[in-house]
Amino acid sequence: MRIAAVVTAISVAVSWGAAVPAGAAEKGSLRAGAAIVDITPAEETPLPMAGYAGRERGHQGVHDRLYVRAIVVDDGSTQAALVGTDAIFIDDASWETLAPRIEKETGIPQNQILLSATHTHAGPNFRRLRGEGSGPGADYLNRFENKVTAAVRQAQSRLVPARMGFGTGEAHVNMNRRARLPNGGWWLGVNPDGPSDKTVAVLKFETFGGEPIALYVNYAVHGTVLGQRNLQISGDLPGATSRFVEERLGSDVVVAWTSAAAGDQDPLYRVGDNFDHVDVLGRILGEEVVRVTEGIKTSPRMRIAGMQRVVTCPGKKNPPGPRRRPELDYQFLDAEPTSIRLSLLLLNHVAVTGVSGEVLTGINTRLKRESPLAGTVMVTHANGASGYIPDDAAYDQISYEIVVSRVKRGCAEDAVVNGLLDMIDSL
Repeated sequence: MRIAAVVTAISVAVSWGAAVPAGAAEKGSLRAGAAIVDITPAEETPLPMAGYAGRERGHQGVHDRLYVRAIVVDDGSTQAALVGTDAIFIDDASWETLAPRIEKETGIPQNQILLSATHTHAGPNFRRLRGEGSGPGADYLNRFENKVTAAVRQAQSRLVPARMGFGTGEAHVNMNRRARLPNGGWWLGVNPDGPSDKTVAVLKFETFGGEPIALYVNYAVHGTVLGQRNLQISGDLPGATSRFVEERLGSDVVVAWTSAAAGDQDPLYRVGDNFDHVDVLGRILGEEVVRVTEGIKTSPRMRIAGMQRVVTCPGKKNPPGPRRRPELDYQFLDAEPTSIRLSLLLLNHVAVTGVSGEVLTGINTRLKRESPLAGTVMVTHANGASGYIPDDAAYDQISYEIVVSRVKRGCAEDAVVNGLLDMIDSL
């Protein structure tokens, strides 16, 4: 029997006619601006690192810088912000602090803010920093929130008449990681026959003279070329991709990288602490981003609409004691319901959707198949953190993602897909 989702409307109204700063463009005409702000933690103040156990003592150096990249768009009536951060995720506390703060300081409605993380595992551990309450971790979180807000303000201050277009390509730098084991079970590994979306999606913003302002890039892969042995701060594969494209295109272009449904997608190889391999995969993905960008046709017309909604699914948890793996059967216990925030920014005929969790491929595949808009993009780790969000069929293979997910089978897939489709239809 299917478990129905409980849906709560949050800021559902479309924000037509929201306050726009002086000098706004004619209604229906696009202006765009972008900014990049450094969010790298201090090298001399070790912070616990994210994504893997055993790195609580903190980072030991900085290999490459972490950034927040912000793009603000204006259609003459309202504005929206697309913000990408080199972080493991956007925790709920950061979203709940930043959304009203950005709205207050910029006038951009909260339901037209899409704040996402690249999911690099070579940055600070937000959950542990939040738990400290005070000290260096809390100081970093405070600076992080200040800099995210500053990046949006800077991008807004740089608005110029612009053109936007959308295009897609393919890159083969990811692979399904839910691998079959000799005992018939499933766990983390490599599965070349498993579902894997190779789509590279690009939103391009440029001046009337054809100079690039910003790219909003979307691809499904974990930021885990670097593994548990690495103790240096890095943007990993997402950061390397953004750097490559920014260096290739020049002209101060800002390349905001976002994670698609990568809950079951790893890089082609995970190499521990070999940064050469990070750069190789970043170059491959970056070259496809550039190729797609060069073929995108742009238009100065713009219509912005935004909506957000929270859906709630029945929760689950593991029994007390050590986590057992890999076994053929797991017994879950009931837990508190899990909330998932759904976000939608409609930019002309491109639907940029957001999900506050780590979504598996099947959900995004279904969304794109059923969406009325050919340009439909799913951005995960967006506007909060709900953990792993598997499609229904994935529960037939009890892998790592299923064990750690906080949602029961039979709710999340329909809640996410039908919720986003309903939002698209309503706008």
